[in-house]
Amino acid sequence: MQYLSARVSSRDNNLNLIRMIAAIGVIVSHSFPITMGYGAFEPLKALAGESLGWFCVAVFFYISGFLIARSYVRRPSLTHWSVARFLRLFPGLFVVLVLTVLLFGPLTTVHSIGDYAADPATWTYLPRNLSLYSLQWTLPGVIEGNPYGPTINGSLWTLFYEVICYAGVFVAGMLGLLERPRMFAISVAVFILLYVSPLIIGFNLSDLAGGRPGSLMRLAFPFVLGMMTFVYRDHIRLDWRIAVVLWLIAAPFFGSDWFTMLLIIALNYSVLILAYVPRGVILAYNRLGDFSYGTYIYAFPMQQLAVHLYPGQAWYENVALALAPTLILAVASWKLVEKPSLGLVGSLSERMVTWKAPRLAEER
Repeated sequence: MQYLSARVSSRDNNLNLIRMIAAIGVIVSHSFPITMGYGAFEPLKALAGESLGWFCVAVFFYISGFLIARSYVRRPSLTHWSVARFLRLFPGLFVVLVLTVLLFGPLTTVHSIGDYAADPATWTYLPRNLSLYSLQWTLPGVIEGNPYGPTINGSLWTLFYEVICYAGVFVAGMLGLLERPRMFAISVAVFILLYVSPLIIGFNLSDLAGGRPGSLMRLAFPFVLGMMTFVYRDHIRLDWRIAVVLWLIAAPFFGSDWFTMLLIIALNYSVLILAYVPRGVILAYNRLGDFSYGTYIYAFPMQQLAVHLYPGQAWYENVALALAPTLILAVASWKLVEKPSLGLVGSLSERMVTWKAPRLAEER
């Protein structure tokens, strides 16, 4: 019987491939509202209570929770860990936002270039979206006639919650919870109670602060599952039969509010199996790179551009038209921006530590 702990240190896994498949799943899911209008969802929404895109994002957060917790335990340095998280997220985001303002906007706006450049909203797009909190969805006169409306990049909203989850890993690490399974179990129990509170006492966190607490809990749930997977790696078996049992447990709850939660558990355990059990030629994908983040942040603008250029298309036509340019941009983002940025983690974190040391000595 295989346990996760025997595989967790190896880079020979299928996590990059799974994340890439999930990113393409988000494209498929978004193609329905992008071509049909806001509020349109693919059939899975009616069947499972959430869209395909939502489940794919849940897979992203599960894998992220697992890998980020592992990263902290391997090197529990606030400086190194924070630099690594920053350089994984923001360089790629910065470039896509700059390209959106300087290329996407001018090519698709109904305004003259002069009016576009003179509008203050053109120049608030970059800083507001880099903040992750106060997102700006539109640019002046850009794709205003699209069925979904002028939203340029509807995928960015999840990044704020990902950063919050990163902070949660750091707090858990600082408190020693990631290496104290019993203490971690208590904190997880509190979180689970909050997560299921709408089902137990009728109190919905989504009713507060414009839905942000509810969105955080929904996305944090798979992230915490990922953290749990790492913390309890010595006790988790990689067994297809367990995956089947989890799916069978979820099935009777079909149509109830509990179904989505149980489905996420079954789905992500299956992801774990697919990540570490299949071997052989499939592992060759890792040599290509990690294109999932670039695919995620470039896809929505490319899908909106496809509708803008060729109105009246079906959802599958939108996927076909947007996929190739999205993949080209994702590969370029990885090779020219993301991977080189990650290569700076070691040197930049060392410089920050060196810079801090004399200052601390002076304060003493």
